[in-house]
Amino acid sequence: MAKILIIGACGQIGTELTKKLRSIYGKDEVVASDVRKGDPGFVASGPFEVVNALDFNQVQAVIEQYHVEDVYLMAALLSATAEKNPAFAWDLNMNSLFHVLNIAKAGKIKKIFWPSSIAVFGPTTPKLNTPQYTVMEPSTVYGISKQSGERWGEYYHNIYGVDIRSIRYPGLISWSTPPGGGTTDYAVDIYHKALADGKYTCFLNAETRLPMMYMDDAIRATVEIMQAPAENIKIRSAYNLSAMDFTPEEITEAIKKHIPGFTIDYAPDFRQKIADSWPQSIDDSSARQDWGWKHDFGLDAMTADMLEHLSEGKT
Repeated sequence: MAKILIIGACGQIGTELTKKLRSIYGKDEVVASDVRKGDPGFVASGPFEVVNALDFNQVQAVIEQYHVEDVYLMAALLSATAEKNPAFAWDLNMNSLFHVLNIAKAGKIKKIFWPSSIAVFGPTTPKLNTPQYTVMEPSTVYGISKQSGERWGEYYHNIYGVDIRSIRYPGLISWSTPPGGGTTDYAVDIYHKALADGKYTCFLNAETRLPMMYMDDAIRATVEIMQAPAENIKIRSAYNLSAMDFTPEEITEAIKKHIPGFTIDYAPDFRQKIADSWPQSIDDSSARQDWGWKHDFGLDAMTADMLEHLSEGKT
């Protein structure tokens, strides 16, 4: 099996992806890397290298050292955090991608996974059942960088034959890793607060509907798109991906089925404007048709699983 490199392995998605890929291919075949070392147990679980995604020479050196063939570029500054430091967000989100694209162009790696996001859409995008091909006028630096990255990935595929694959993640929810500074983070924090305090103050309003996905489904989609035959990957910008959509009010009702006394109040902040610019639901029929995507978790199943795992962690 060829070596796999994950750049940004200590992040919300990268941590889970590293564990999944090591369970499939073996721990020695998956090299985790990040700009700094994370949890000592995670770092010790397999090959780990400190790599700055903005340093071309560091990225290329670790690829050559381990004879890497597949790269998962997960390093990024997410939506809410990126708005606080736009220049650095652009630098990290774009130049890290260029480094990996150019290494692939030179024939030193075979496949790239690079995550896009529903942030590529904007206030002029149709909000209900947002199509694969539609108006994209993002209003955040994160969305602008992701839309630009989609165009560059498609360009490098069409012009240089680079095998790049991408999906537009919706909001992601995980019990095992903390949120990473995104606008959909409330849907993670609410479960922690429900168990710890029995109440939660939400930074979005009660009716804000957003596309969401349980981390288990997101990781599986990431692995499956990379395992699919190249001829099945017909879209080289990024695939829409969907599982469920809900509002803070609806997730509250799902939690109340397990914690009847749970209460929520609302104090919308700057993230409300970001959320209002995004779709409410996503049409991912292209992913389902081209490479067989299907989700496992809806709101009730995810809620039960989240609360079970988080409760175990507190005992």
